Amino acid sequence: MSRPQWLSTSLYPFEANYVELPEGTIHYVDEGSGEPIVCVHGTPTWSFLYRSILADLSDEYRVIAPDNLGFGLSAKPSGASYRPEDHARRLTEFLDRLELDRFTLAVHDFGGPIGLPYAIRHPETINRVVLFNSWCWSLRGNWAVRLADLIARGPVGRLFYRRFNGSPRFLLQAAWGSGELTAEVHRHYTGPFPSPHTRIAPWVLAKELLGSSEWYDSWWTRMASISATPTLVLWGLADPTFGQDALDRWTHTLANATVVCFPDVGHFVPDEAGDRVTEAMRNFFHST
Repeated sequence: MSRPQWLSTSLYPFEANYVELPEGTIHYVDEGSGEPIVCVHGTPTWSFLYRSILADLSDEYRVIAPDNLGFGLSAKPSGASYRPEDHARRLTEFLDRLELDRFTLAVHDFGGPIGLPYAIRHPETINRVVLFNSWCWSLRGNWAVRLADLIARGPVGRLFYRRFNGSPRFLLQAAWGSGELTAEVHRHYTGPFPSPHTRIAPWVLAKELLGSSEWYDSWWTRMASISATPTLVLWGLADPTFGQDALDRWTHTLANATVVCFPDVGHFVPDEAGDRVTEAMRNFFHST
């Protein structure tokens, strides 16, 4: 597949790799050698979110970052299902293809309910968990999510997500912290969605914030299977979507968690706090 014109070789200098799954082609980055780190993104992001980890930690580790189907440089088939359940199933298929023995799992945003089910089913394969602002429980009690769900399911939501590319254009900006979101970086989040038929996946996930509530809770009730796994929680305190309540829920549940907070960082921690993130990860890995 050809490299899109909007993709900067200086910001994203990584070799493209592809896996053919039954529902479409998955693009992924695979840099370095050593103990693997698998990074799972949410919406509306892709492996670009993890470029600091890919660049900085690949001198010592093998860093793998796939693009979920419908995102980034992966295929965007209109007939595929893009619920978290489906992304989680495809992630399992992807990991089975790679035949990894043990690895560290890093998750952000929807990457939590997409990636953590694998860890819960296969705790013996997980060395550590790195958790960025995310969740894995029902959000039914959150009034803001209920309002967002109501809008996403109506005609206004369809226009916002499908016609105006609203998730990376506007919501990403709104959830960014106090650091600068440059036009060039922002272009790398809007670029993967050039037309309405390529924007289905972010729209579906917006509707699944509540629509997949049973899925989230089914895994939250099994979180004890990885509660003792060494976990690094890297949390942006300026995140308007997942705040202190979500952080407290994680720290109360994960008995072996080390928490590092960034007061000036919003929702997109691996991008916004790149150097600080990789320093914290390297220190944590060396101590566990």
